[in-house]
Amino acid sequence: MSERDPGELLPSERMQTQALEGEVTQIHRGHQYADEGDTFTIDGTTFEVTAVRERTLGELTDEDARAEGMDDLEGYRRMLERAHENFEWDDDSDVVLHRFERQ
Repeated sequence: MSERDPGELLPSERMQTQALEGEVTQIHRGHQYADEGDTFTIDGTTFEVTAVRERTLGELTDEDARAEGMDDLEGYRRMLERAHENFEWDDDSDVVLHRFERQ
């Protein structure tokens, strides 16, 4: 277990604020940025990474999108396309789930 920089896991200030407000409880990234049991702190609030597992984009659901602060999976897809140059949604693309909880 180790202390992580919150910016490694949650790359935008908006997402960090949403985590503090309880609106974001997980993030999918292209690579693994933390292990289960790792912690990170945002504005004095500590979070623990409770689950890390590989998935594919095709496995994501509206529930996953809501846990990442979006209204639904289609909105999540559009956000990824805006945030990442040359991003193209492929159901077979591997991603890594990082779920976390406020401590």
